[in-house]
Amino acid sequence: MPSPSASHVVIFPFMAQGHTLPLLDLSKALSRQQIKVTIITTPSNAKSIAKCVPNHPDIHLNEIPFPTIDGLPKGCENTSQLPSMEFLLPFLHATKQLQKPFEEINSLSMLDRVDLPGMKLPFTLTKADLPAETLNASNHDDPMSQFIDEVGWADANSCGIIINSFEELEKDHISFFESFYMNGAKAWCLGPLFLYDKIEGLEKSINQNQNPSMSTQWLDEQSTPDSVIYVSFGTQADVSDSQLDEVAFGLEESGFPFVWVVRSNAWSLPSGMEEKIKDRGLIVSEWVDQRQILSHRAIGGFLSHCGWNSVLESAVAGVPILAWPMMAEQSLNAKLVVDGFGAGLSVKRVQNQGPEILVSRQAISEGVKELMGGQKGRSARERAEALGRVARRAVQKDGSSHDTLSKLIDQLRAY
Repeated sequence: MPSPSASHVVIFPFMAQGHTLPLLDLSKALSRQQIKVTIITTPSNAKSIAKCVPNHPDIHLNEIPFPTIDGLPKGCENTSQLPSMEFLLPFLHATKQLQKPFEEINSLSMLDRVDLPGMKLPFTLTKADLPAETLNASNHDDPMSQFIDEVGWADANSCGIIINSFEELEKDHISFFESFYMNGAKAWCLGPLFLYDKIEGLEKSINQNQNPSMSTQWLDEQSTPDSVIYVSFGTQADVSDSQLDEVAFGLEESGFPFVWVVRSNAWSLPSGMEEKIKDRGLIVSEWVDQRQILSHRAIGGFLSHCGWNSVLESAVAGVPILAWPMMAEQSLNAKLVVDGFGAGLSVKRVQNQGPEILVSRQAISEGVKELMGGQKGRSARERAEALGRVARRAVQKDGSSHDTLSKLIDQLRAY
């Protein structure tokens, strides 16, 4: 059997925060087991990645240039840098051009190639729950469908899949995952990946050497536990100014304190709103440590787009979700949280004043009130706290994810 130092994994994250962060967590989990990890990325992304792995000498970065193509502003190397989601398709085309430089690097001797070797649901799915790209998969003239087809082909012909989840959550679905793959490939449930650093005592905020963030200071001043709702819709969803206005009015009408992360640089609060919320609302536009916020004693709920990272982070913190899915697989995640786990509630969608407003201020206010102070909200919090205990146990010694990670590493070292 090769020595531990002989094992080497190459990771090439898709250039979006929701994809990169869990792969960085995986990289750190592998490096703590003496697995050498090389992360392939572009220059702009390398700067932010380097800040996240300072305590892991077995993790190395290798940069490849991001291509310049028509229709994509210069300097956009991550979906978070796109002016709007209208530029997503040119961005995807650009990422396809990274294949050749990636293969050239991966063929170098310094990077040994590593080859990894009817579902029952607790709820009913409808077409509305599925990503539009899935429903449009048969349209081979659609550029997005073509991209997804290529990714799906590569996925199905791989030697397996690493899942940022845990066996207690997935249960019988693990064998269903494996049925999509060839030659007896395995699905490895290793999550929640970000918890490994917590257990090892290595997790440090990017701002660790700076003063506490404004959001942390503000939360520290809140005297009542579970009294604040945290609001964030991720880094990729386009939310119109009209819809942001509705969110502001809805949060104000709910009467509950809130921390709201707003990604738009152009939007501003409606007239008179700043005075109304100054004593019980904090709006931030810069990067925040979401895991730190969710684990704060003052946070009692999360109005979320239900990206998978946010779902896991909220579950681990034992915080119930007010689900507002916006794109991709988020409707499926929301369905799992609300109907599968019972660890959240859904906002009521309406069509009001045109397509820009999907959720009214009344629906937001009512949803926040029920989640934070209603009987359904209390029940969701109990389920979220129970789910968090199971998630944390999974990555501890003798936990399901911890044991699965050990088995995966044994298999890697056997090559």
